[in-house]
Amino acid sequence: MKLLAPTLFISVCLVAQNPAPLTYPATRKAEVVDDYFGTKIADPYRWLEDDHSAETKAWVEAQNKVTFAYLESIPERARIKARLKALWNYEKFGAPGKRGTHYFYSHNSGLQNQSVLYVTEKLSDKGRVLLDPNTLSKDGTVSLASVAYSEDGTYLAYSLSKGGSDVATWKIKRVATGEDLPDTFPAGRMSVSTWAKDGRGFYYSDYPKVEAGKALTAVYKNQKLYFHKLGDPVEKDVVIYERPDQPDWGFSAQLSDDGHYLLIYQSQGTERKNRVFIKDLRKADSPVTPLFGNYDAQYRVLGNDGGTFYVQTDFNAPRGRLVAVNLKQPEPAHWKDLIPQAAGRDVIGGANLIGNTFAITWRIDALNVVRLYDLKGKFQQEIKMPTVGSLSGFGGQRDSKEVFYSFTSFNEPPTLYHFDMKTRKSSVFRRPKVDMNPQDYEVKQVFYPSKDGTKVPLFLAYKKGLKLDGLNPTLLYGYGGFNVPQAPGFSPANLVWMEMGGVYALACIRGGNEYGKEWWEQGKRETKQNVFDDFIAGAEYLIREKVTSTPKLAIYGGSNGGLLVGACLTQRPDLFGAAVPAVGVLDMLRYHKFTIGWMWKSDYMSSDTKEGFDNLIKYSPLHTIKPGVAYPPTLITTGDHDDRVVPAHSHKFTATLQTAQAGPAPILTRIETNAGHGAGKSTEKQIQERADIWAFLVKNLQITLPESFK
Repeated sequence: MKLLAPTLFISVCLVAQNPAPLTYPATRKAEVVDDYFGTKIADPYRWLEDDHSAETKAWVEAQNKVTFAYLESIPERARIKARLKALWNYEKFGAPGKRGTHYFYSHNSGLQNQSVLYVTEKLSDKGRVLLDPNTLSKDGTVSLASVAYSEDGTYLAYSLSKGGSDVATWKIKRVATGEDLPDTFPAGRMSVSTWAKDGRGFYYSDYPKVEAGKALTAVYKNQKLYFHKLGDPVEKDVVIYERPDQPDWGFSAQLSDDGHYLLIYQSQGTERKNRVFIKDLRKADSPVTPLFGNYDAQYRVLGNDGGTFYVQTDFNAPRGRLVAVNLKQPEPAHWKDLIPQAAGRDVIGGANLIGNTFAITWRIDALNVVRLYDLKGKFQQEIKMPTVGSLSGFGGQRDSKEVFYSFTSFNEPPTLYHFDMKTRKSSVFRRPKVDMNPQDYEVKQVFYPSKDGTKVPLFLAYKKGLKLDGLNPTLLYGYGGFNVPQAPGFSPANLVWMEMGGVYALACIRGGNEYGKEWWEQGKRETKQNVFDDFIAGAEYLIREKVTSTPKLAIYGGSNGGLLVGACLTQRPDLFGAAVPAVGVLDMLRYHKFTIGWMWKSDYMSSDTKEGFDNLIKYSPLHTIKPGVAYPPTLITTGDHDDRVVPAHSHKFTATLQTAQAGPAPILTRIETNAGHGAGKSTEKQIQERADIWAFLVKNLQITLPESFK
């Protein structure tokens, strides 16, 4: 790396849609140059990676000052926020989970910053508050990050996050009294896997602790699996499994149904493959031995009957299958297919063993149906969706007599259903009351060809009566990575967008799991460009079909979706009317050098190898910005506490894009304070963020709010 004396970069003035030119803060430019296999790459804003420096903090403050002055000048902003607040104000229920005689569920009365955890003995009773995160901070930025209940419901292990950080603090609560036990754990990336059957303690995974103040720069590796016995100091916790020879390996644990075996899952970054090790808990000092040790597929144990284990896997079945494996002969040649891979493109998207029944979620063209099978794999029943939307849930215990599931869509708030495992009948358990009429909206699925001819699903939602005149403001959303599928879901913010006359479009592009492992593999590493091609083709389809036109089309995505938006923005700046990359992975040459970024190599490759560098440099959003190009209006969003995709990605992208911009459109960044990657964000912060994004789009897509918009 070459580091020379810094220079000061001159402020940039652009003629935006404001009455006066928009002036950006001066950003210091240093001569930092890296050598990647003989190719010199400048990184003039490297100093913005130091989130604790006074200079970075001053830059953030200056950028926010410009951005919020711009947003506050938009007349529609207050009306949008008021409508968001009104629509957000409805009761939200989480599906109850039962442990022992206790039902646990989350509830939000409407505008509470954080949902409250309740416990009850009867489903008909509201019960009592077990944990209310709203009492833990004045601004609602302390959130309940994770929970793990003991099998009999006596204890609750829970973690609290501040400002949306992935670093959290775990505590143990006695459910009967609500009191916290004296067991304490230092803040970190600890995760509780499962409690011991007798409730005497639990298994958890953790990384070595990092220095204070290094949350955004430390690299997390060398995870270990521990057992904590209630009442013991953390220093006495027993290491169950570790692999110092494999610093990239991560671990989680699961107990077999009968409690005889401990299953240890090994992962490596975000690769969709794993090993499974097994330990016989009936024998003192029994060794940890491989059950599935070849790292050749995904393996997930649903349950067992003695030495027969029921396993969901994609081994020799990229769209998934369910097999029975005997511990005495665990080799694939001896497996018994219970539910084989389906013909065509149907995918096993999820599987649970509840009430001695397999509940299999089949994903068919990105939409779900749930089918029930007996323990021999014989089909029993199908549960369908009432319309285009998302069906999810069916989680529970092996002996559960009831289970809950939900249905939602763009125009349907999540309705919770109770399913009786004995009668096999469903009934509505909780139906939210929202200030809207679902019948006012159209939700449909279409398909369009990508650049290489691949057929891609696209969901559209809008108010009925839409005219195909090319004048409809349209928001195209996508993700496209890490084997994560996309499906219709309810969002008060998206409903407001549709009330404003907008079309909401969700593209199920490659990189996800809509069509199984192959769909993912066609959108990662060397084939990552397919993801961007799919998204660009979706935009072209919307324009070709006269749903919208370039001046009215915005693109939006977060995290890996922020990478998607950043890449499409730099590859096709002529195609979009506006862009909003949120908490995006935008510096593809250095993403792996911060926190858990190294885990993403399975999807991205890395610049540590020539092959990786040669691939990443072609699409890295930060490095494909070209000076002298007219880029569309862009609002880059991040959080100053984001320790997953560190804010340096957005900061460097902002500075570079502001410098390169040759057109009149604004390039702004909105940096949320005391906020992280998104999880745990308070209701107030969510509402304000969406109000700002929608206001930015209203101004830059020149949207006239309809008279009916309240």
